[in-house]
Amino acid sequence: MLDVNTIRADFPILRREVNGKPLVYLDNGASAQKPQVVIDAITRAYAEEYANVHRGLHYLSNLATEKYEGVRGIIARFLGVADEDQIILNSGTTEGINMVAYGWAMPRMEAGDEIVLSVMEHHANIVPWHFLRERQGVNLKWVDVDATGYLDPQKVIDAIGPKTKLVAITQLSNVLGTKVDVQTICDAAREKGVPVLVDGSQAAVHMPVNVDELGCDFYAITGHKLYGPSGSGAIFVHKDRLAEMRPFMGGGDMIREVSKDEVIYNDPPMKFEAGTPGIVQTIGLGVALEYMMDVGMEAIAAHEDTLSRYAQERLTGLNWLHQQGTRPDKAAIFSFTMEGAAHAHDISTILDKKGVAVRAGHHCAGPLMDHLGVTATCRASFAMYNTTEEVDALVDALELAHELFG
Repeated sequence: MLDVNTIRADFPILRREVNGKPLVYLDNGASAQKPQVVIDAITRAYAEEYANVHRGLHYLSNLATEKYEGVRGIIARFLGVADEDQIILNSGTTEGINMVAYGWAMPRMEAGDEIVLSVMEHHANIVPWHFLRERQGVNLKWVDVDATGYLDPQKVIDAIGPKTKLVAITQLSNVLGTKVDVQTICDAAREKGVPVLVDGSQAAVHMPVNVDELGCDFYAITGHKLYGPSGSGAIFVHKDRLAEMRPFMGGGDMIREVSKDEVIYNDPPMKFEAGTPGIVQTIGLGVALEYMMDVGMEAIAAHEDTLSRYAQERLTGLNWLHQQGTRPDKAAIFSFTMEGAAHAHDISTILDKKGVAVRAGHHCAGPLMDHLGVTATCRASFAMYNTTEEVDALVDALELAHELFG
């Protein structure tokens, strides 16, 4: 069982005040706060252990390389991947999905081919496919969610046709909190010979993930949502897809030999990691993932489920609040609008005056906003360090906003 008070003590920023009020940080869907062990690891890496990796023969370079490369195994363990050579380190999900678009999809898709997407996708899992639509005539097929925000996996499966070359799907909506049955989708897509890319940016922080069990071909994560530094992340690429990919970027480390007439590439995963990487960011990500695994992903999920149920109960009691996404099994992510003329930005400003940090806008989910018929929402997104008292603080702040704008 998770001891939330012990967890909160590990995050120094949670002890500060904002506008004279205790900070209630509910913008975790955008970026999570960092525990002291991650902050200490980053400071130590810069102050005592820093050097460039891979290319040096001196002590500090070897130490930095050992720590940096060790994170590949930590990520593999976190994602339930048996072979760490299927983990490509990068700056986050956006880079990972673009790498798949340029390195795997672009060489093998032509005009008329299809990519199946859900309407819930983040722009990071939309725009790279629009590049293929614009430049190669690839068609994007969209699958809608129902009125509660549920995505029926059978509808995704039914959208897979003879011209489908990829399914690109989120495991957890960053707006609605909807959990997607990606394993059922992956099983069916595999039978049809269609690879699946899963955007795990939101899911991996909220629930245990076992990529080998899911059976997907690509699984992308981003470090700053996982209590790690920004500029860190990784993507799992199945060994069969690795063999089909061409390099996305060229530079140092991803080659064995370069001459005036030819280049001989390194073996995967190094083949897809060009240039000096985010060394310290990646080391910090490894520490963050170990911290999460020490707390226990099952314990984190159970605590956040409790928060989600409590928040649903409290928010549902506000009959002037309109929630987007009402599945009872949703993650602890809540998007809402308020009746009347109050804009999401105005609501979030009032909440901020009470020390409650939420996000307002389209949340990089334009097609979903169009589907919902709204231009923007407020979003309160919870993490392992949040409490039911902070849910109450959110509700109190919303009641103030309603009183002001009512």
